[in-house]
Amino acid sequence: MADPFDPKSAHPGATRRTALGILLGAPLLSACSGIQQALTNNYSTNGPGEPPPGAPAGPAQQPQAIGTGGAKVGLILPQSASGNAGLAAQSMKNAAEMAYAEFQNPSIQLLVKDDAGSAAGAQQAAQQALNEGAEIILGPLFAVSVPAVAQLTRARNIPVIAFSTDSSVAGRGVYLLSFLPESDVNRIVDYAYSTGKRSFAALLPQNAYGNVVEVAFKQAVARKGARVVAFERYGADRSTAAKNIAAQLTGADALLLADDGEAVVATADALTTAGANLRNVQMLGTGLWDNPRVFGSASMQGGLYAAPDPAGFRAFSGRYRAKYGNDPVRTATLAYDAVALVAALARTQGGQRFTPEVLTNQSGFAGIDGLFRFRSDGGNDRGLAVMKVASGGGQPVAGSPKSFGT
Repeated sequence: MADPFDPKSAHPGATRRTALGILLGAPLLSACSGIQQALTNNYSTNGPGEPPPGAPAGPAQQPQAIGTGGAKVGLILPQSASGNAGLAAQSMKNAAEMAYAEFQNPSIQLLVKDDAGSAAGAQQAAQQALNEGAEIILGPLFAVSVPAVAQLTRARNIPVIAFSTDSSVAGRGVYLLSFLPESDVNRIVDYAYSTGKRSFAALLPQNAYGNVVEVAFKQAVARKGARVVAFERYGADRSTAAKNIAAQLTGADALLLADDGEAVVATADALTTAGANLRNVQMLGTGLWDNPRVFGSASMQGGLYAAPDPAGFRAFSGRYRAKYGNDPVRTATLAYDAVALVAALARTQGGQRFTPEVLTNQSGFAGIDGLFRFRSDGGNDRGLAVMKVASGGGQPVAGSPKSFGT
């Protein structure tokens, strides 16, 4: 899979916009006007990447605070982790600072803690933040660290908004702000159904991402009353699975291919080699398709995928680059939206600001990456656009929703 913490994954551009940080009617937060681009390529069994080998269990904490407001908010990131994890942490910390500055006098104080990318480090960081009066925790980034933090926060009824993409670590009081594969699958299946597609096929990788997509796909198709007419998983060798699907495609009018840019192009090529005519079926995908390799593939042209609208991330990236002189990692918007959210709730919701009732409001919130809302099980729903693969990049076919349906 593509590297989730590649700073080059960001897109430049656009004009400066400030965080509105207000509630619109029902708690619909406009963390920043505009919506954003493709799904981050960061799903794995342990969330977005793995902890670096040999990470220290308990990093020495240097006091770091952003702001002086009365509502204290812990922010746990793997700042001292090696490699891409450390780079991601710095970019996300920058984004958090940016959100604070753009909110205009927020009444929060961010207590920034380093977990070094380890579960033990995250627990120590959370303990320190709680001891300092944190009312809510933002982070950690790695799935392996989330339960260690939750063990402490649940005992005190302190909520956590984590950045992991592994939905198995969500639960009571632990909410995920990340991009979850389930949202992509639901959006693209719903859209395909709305255009008359009733018979679905899928060819998915034999890995953790594929496991999540399989469950979401079968549930989404069943919910619509449509049919799964062909389904295969593949490992390192795609040929057998591709041949099996190719032989059954005449009974399908939509085909889901869910993998990252390099792999999904290889899968489409394997189908073509196996005799499949991909022009006779509507190809469907997830936000992992937002990749130059996909846009440059002749086999993938015309395919549809679900992803945040690109406009929001382009605007965010432009402001970030003007402030810090380099591009943000793709996950930086999660930190921005998390800080803007807690700042808005602190300003408008009084003593109830971080209660489950407020955090799980059905109207949801609007941030850089578009609409999102937390579910009571800790997962999230996102309002995504539908994009079409073209040689020049993704082209919007259906916009992001302006509100969540009931």
